[in-house]
Amino acid sequence: MNPVLDKLLEMTHYLGDPGKDYAMLGEGNTSARVDDDSFYVKASGHTMAGIGMEGFVQVSTPRIMELLEDPNAGDGDVSRVYQEAVIGDSNGPRPSVEALLHAILLQIPEFSFVGHTHPVHTNAILCSVNAKEAFTRRIFPDQIVSMKHRSVFVPYVDPGLVLAREVKARLEQFIEEEGVLPSAILMQNHGLITMGDSPKAVTSCTDMTEKSARILVGAYAAGGPRFLEDHHVDRIFTRPDEHYRLRSIAGRDS
Repeated sequence: MNPVLDKLLEMTHYLGDPGKDYAMLGEGNTSARVDDDSFYVKASGHTMAGIGMEGFVQVSTPRIMELLEDPNAGDGDVSRVYQEAVIGDSNGPRPSVEALLHAILLQIPEFSFVGHTHPVHTNAILCSVNAKEAFTRRIFPDQIVSMKHRSVFVPYVDPGLVLAREVKARLEQFIEEEGVLPSAILMQNHGLITMGDSPKAVTSCTDMTEKSARILVGAYAAGGPRFLEDHHVDRIFTRPDEHYRLRSIAGRDS
């Protein structure tokens, strides 16, 4: 029995369910922290819907993070370091190409699980001229309960090492400015990352982000969304009863 891997597998199957349109073919990846020095991440070449236990690989967090700390590192170094970071059979599955994104997030103690998907309606907004406005503002209370008062928005940059560095910078800026951790990261022309202390926190936020995107698509078609005023957003975000609901939604008892 491996409780962490069991939870990761269940979460991955949920996010990869073809009926949800969150990921297709080999899209998307997931991860879970094992300890302070390592995490499981989806291996390349596996679908989220059909993956089994063998489709995850344990990797060294510090070894992967060395790529970000080395200013001279480039794309050519990524494959080598990823292979060197594998714990166990180095000739086995290769970590997802986006393992760096997971390493960045799983270094934060409050984040134990991460899900990266490409939901259809979310990406419809992310690929539009309204992407930043749409995902840095809020349109209804339950969106705030699940996604918090704001999300991290990352303008398009080249996937890989460049993207990982940009996500890290935007995440750190958000935490410094907002004083709280985000629940979601929206990457322009790319996709969604959700993270939390449980699989339920990840799946609930993914579900709500996609619901919000569906509503936004309709709102823009109907003349444009009527975003909530900042003071209304702040009121919902700071209400004790809404914090209680968030804990329930995320599968936490306290």
